Amino acid sequence: MSHATPAFLDLVRVETRLYNAVNARLRAEQGLGLGQFEFLEIIDRVPGCRVLDIVGEVAITVGAVSKAVDRLVAAGWCERVAHPQDRRSSILRLTPEGEERLAAARPVVEDGLAALTATVPPEDLARTASTLAALRTGLEAGSHGQAG
Repeated sequence: MSHATPAFLDLVRVETRLYNAVNARLRAEQGLGLGQFEFLEIIDRVPGCRVLDIVGEVAITVGAVSKAVDRLVAAGWCERVAHPQDRRSSILRLTPEGEERLAAARPVVEDGLAALTATVPPEDLARTASTLAALRTGLEAGSHGQAG
């Protein structure tokens, strides 16, 4: 077995456990899930955000992103606005309630992740983050792992 296989399996297990723990805390404290938080964060961060921008970041299907955005719209946390240059496309924008939700959720996510990673020395966590960022950049540049 290569060194990559155990690293991959650990990565998946760590991600699952971190995600589940932070998701549970966020739901309990703010009434939204980590997936909703991530979409709100992307919409807030990406100027002129469209569904395809979210698809590119999270590597899931257009249909899945569109349905999730529909739920955010129904909750009153974001809105679809007609794209000024492309009538077939919409720009996603947070509503004031969405901005409030995101602002309230950010410290819950940050504190949860900080608590769950507190046993890892900061320099090790920084090195791991740098390695994962480089791996992600390479995968994205090669269009590897995109949803079908």
